[in-house]
Amino acid sequence: MGQLNLTGMGVALITPFQTGGEVDFNTLSSLTEYLLQNGTDYLVVLGTTAETPTLSTSEQKEIARFVIDKVNGRIPIVLGVSGNNTMSVVERLRTEDFSGVDAILSVTPYYNKPSQEGIYQHYKAIAQTTSLPIVIYNVPSRTGVNMTAETTLRLSRDFNNIIAIKEASGNLSQISTIIKNKPADFKVISGDDGITFPLISLGADGVISVIGNALPKEFSQMVHSALSGDYDKAMNIHNDFLELIELLFIDGSPSGVKSLLNIMGKVENVLRLPLVPVRDTTFEKIKYTFQKLKYKT
Repeated sequence: MGQLNLTGMGVALITPFQTGGEVDFNTLSSLTEYLLQNGTDYLVVLGTTAETPTLSTSEQKEIARFVIDKVNGRIPIVLGVSGNNTMSVVERLRTEDFSGVDAILSVTPYYNKPSQEGIYQHYKAIAQTTSLPIVIYNVPSRTGVNMTAETTLRLSRDFNNIIAIKEASGNLSQISTIIKNKPADFKVISGDDGITFPLISLGADGVISVIGNALPKEFSQMVHSALSGDYDKAMNIHNDFLELIELLFIDGSPSGVKSLLNIMGKVENVLRLPLVPVRDTTFEKIKYTFQKLKYKT
């Protein structure tokens, strides 16, 4: 595929389930094709949005191979490879088949609450194990620990295969510091749909999106308009989407986007415990807000 370019809109792909809870590969196929045809620049497979912690190892491998085969090189594939046991992550990188994978996304170790030096050493071990490009991922609301701008910048300078960060801290000052001081070829990717437009205006390179599962064409237009400097068009779409994005996360993710996809007739509204569908009141608000939008994909 040549030089990997993670500019634009990546989509954090959901895992569709059948009503009985089994992985719905037919729907996964149609959803993947929908994303490919509607402006998605790359796919993130087996991230948080995929409900990966609830998938068995064999299911994870089957889903990854299925999507890789379906995409067939049309856009890059970024595969989630994370854990809070560094040696376990390293062992996976040494032993598993990553053919067809263009990069990995790896979140900061969760629950353990490592120090900044511990986070650095975790990613150092990963970077020294694989030749694959690595997107590091900071999401303190989920992991319990924030990776500081200083740690991110240190990693960006010390390891050539650490090529990007997905930043979901929501801390504009921290993200601005990374953008200001990063190496020229290091990408800063928004991990929050709702602040993607302001982050791009500060110099970020795009987003790994949740709402993109449902409205890829429109959200991609917002991202690419902002990247090309057409801030008026980007801001109009951003403003149109703000209320819906907020509703998609009010009862947790991916519960919200699965509700929206269900309203659109694309997936069953099924999640695996401990996740459950959104409350009925939230579902109705999502439906009402979506139906108000002028975008009807």
